Amino acid sequence: MDTQSKIYVAGSRGLVGSALVRTLKAQGYNNLVLRSSQELDLRNQASVDAFFALEKPEYVFLGAARVGGIQANNTYRAEFLYDNLMIEANIIHSAYRHGVQKLLFLGSSCIYPKLCPQPMKEDYLLTGALEQTNEPYAIAKIAGLKLCENYCRQYGVSFISAMPTNLYGINDNFDLANSHVLPALMRKFHEAKVDGDPTVTVWGTGTPLREFLYVDDLADALVFLMNTYNAVDFVNVGTGQEVSIQELALTLKAVVGYQGELVFDSTKPDGTPRKLLDVSRLNAAGWQAKTDLKTGIEKTYSWFLQSYDSLRGREAA
Repeated sequence: MDTQSKIYVAGSRGLVGSALVRTLKAQGYNNLVLRSSQELDLRNQASVDAFFALEKPEYVFLGAARVGGIQANNTYRAEFLYDNLMIEANIIHSAYRHGVQKLLFLGSSCIYPKLCPQPMKEDYLLTGALEQTNEPYAIAKIAGLKLCENYCRQYGVSFISAMPTNLYGINDNFDLANSHVLPALMRKFHEAKVDGDPTVTVWGTGTPLREFLYVDDLADALVFLMNTYNAVDFVNVGTGQEVSIQELALTLKAVVGYQGELVFDSTKPDGTPRKLLDVSRLNAAGWQAKTDLKTGIEKTYSWFLQSYDSLRGREAA
């Protein structure tokens, strides 16, 4: 990409999209095309096609998606499948129709089988059954990367895909009902500290292992891939390191400064027992994550403290 290239960031107000905008601007890319979901409904094919015809972006980062944690994935199963299928199909097809030079589709590590060999190599896709609680979301993301792969094969376009691990960071979703584990626990610890609660309950047994990537590191990787990676095969993006949910909870507890006790509710689902990405393909290409987990959590909590009142205000509204 040239610094004056016209770049469309789909989902620019979300966790990933906002990090991409920060990173692109910091690296000198200033010709960005941005639309909120209120301005452009990405589920509407005619609206998306009209947008591409008008703006004619040269590069597209497809970070828009309907996302959530275990509870949200399992509760809104039809919506997670439909919305994500429509968003990605509309953008990918319009990018093809209107001559986009390169597109990067963002998937999720939940595309891999529930009992996938560890660490998870890109070759393990579609080799086993998916985790039931997020199967609809995973199927939508698999469809998106297969759309990119087969548009490349049939039409000769350059549409690449990246599969990140669990993300966290500035502008995350901290809603207790619909967020991922790290921001949900951060808010639980913060509010328990403020209220003087003696315990904080964590879903599951605490034994599942997870890999966490600070979202600004992901954004840096995506810009790197857009500028250097051209293979049809998708590429994993992660740290290559994992921690148990219990270890995560203890780190969050320490950063927040909560003094009470942890209680693990084993009646709640654990989800996939282990999810560690094999990131050797990305490392070999020349990129590695820079932010360790504790540092990333500290940065995120600092932003959370500054934004807490506005976050609560949006929920009340």
